[in-house]
Amino acid sequence: MVSDAVEIRNLTKRFGDFTAVDNISFNVRRGEIFGFLGANGAGKTTAMRILCGLSRPTSGEGTVAGYDINTQQEKIKRRIGYMSQKFSLYPDLTVRENIRLFGGIYGLKDKEIKEKTDTLLSMLDMRQERDKFAGSLPLGWKQKLAFSIAMIHDPEIIFLDEPTGGVDPETRRRFWEMIYDASEKGTTVFVTTHYMDEAEYCDRVSVMVDGRIAALDSPERLKEMYRAENMDEVFRTIVGRSGKEDSR
Repeated sequence: MVSDAVEIRNLTKRFGDFTAVDNISFNVRRGEIFGFLGANGAGKTTAMRILCGLSRPTSGEGTVAGYDINTQQEKIKRRIGYMSQKFSLYPDLTVRENIRLFGGIYGLKDKEIKEKTDTLLSMLDMRQERDKFAGSLPLGWKQKLAFSIAMIHDPEIIFLDEPTGGVDPETRRRFWEMIYDASEKGTTVFVTTHYMDEAEYCDRVSVMVDGRIAALDSPERLKEMYRAENMDEVFRTIVGRSGKEDSR
């Protein structure tokens, strides 16, 4: 059994002459909430796609849930959950149909899918909405449903790519309550965000600038290191030292 949920060494991804991810190395401990921070275009999503088995690195090595990122992408996909920045469900399918579809994609058997469907609908208090099209649901409900479906197969790690983009503060707070609950039950949470207040909720955060990791530590340690009152000040200091303008 590997000691860390994610272990990455010298990871690089190039697209022609452009280097999106530039020789990064880091570990994510089992059960922690790990924040991957950076401005748009910093390389966060590109790196996450590699970790999820959706893209191959140009160079570098590593493991996710114990599986090799270069040679075992399909095995990685079966051991993780993934929620993309955009609504990751099918809007023209009902709530129940979405649960059934993704349960099958994640390899659950018919009996398990039925049991999980009943459990999710009760847990989310969405029994009356089970036959409504997912696209018609309020954004907060869509988020809860997408997150719960990404967890339907009890993954070791869940990857969340900008999961709270465009939602109001109260909905964001409730979503983070779901993240905390998953973490307390032992799921490792890997989340990208450009909301600096959300960095405060993470056990450790990595700050990316131009495809590189410019800083990595707990929010408290980073605030001490940069003599900052909050993570927004930390981020602005790091970006300022890089000579780049904050493009969030």
